[in-house]
Amino acid sequence: MAFYRDVLGLRVLSPPYVMAGNAIRGDMGELVSDPTMKAAIVGFDDDGDRVLEVIEYVNVDGGDRRAAAALTDHGISHVALICEDLDATRAELESKGVRFLVSGIADVARVRTTWFVDPWGVVFILVEKSRPERPYFAQSGA
Repeated sequence: MAFYRDVLGLRVLSPPYVMAGNAIRGDMGELVSDPTMKAAIVGFDDDGDRVLEVIEYVNVDGGDRRAAAALTDHGISHVALICEDLDATRAELESKGVRFLVSGIADVARVRTTWFVDPWGVVFILVEKSRPERPYFAQSGA
């Protein structure tokens, strides 16, 4: 949680809490033998559902890194974060030790982008819109 709060600037919307017992076993006991977990919710504001749920499984050795997956594999491959000033945001994250996957900033489809990973290998793309008044998906339309 500290990385997402202190480095990326997300707000802690729901502080860490432990989920254990029959309810969580009923939810995902077929997926994880002992699904006891500590979870927190982080996001940019508290008026919507655009959040990340950060989970630590308490009684499971999860290792230090995610299994290696190629960015081009099917499924969800990265998380996009919109920012107002990509140059300043990248510089701030670099000063905090964030590892970027590309050396610079690209201009594509009327947005500027750059890619980084969190300490556990989750891939993020930072996006600066050329038309701030429009939603991300409508940047290149007329």
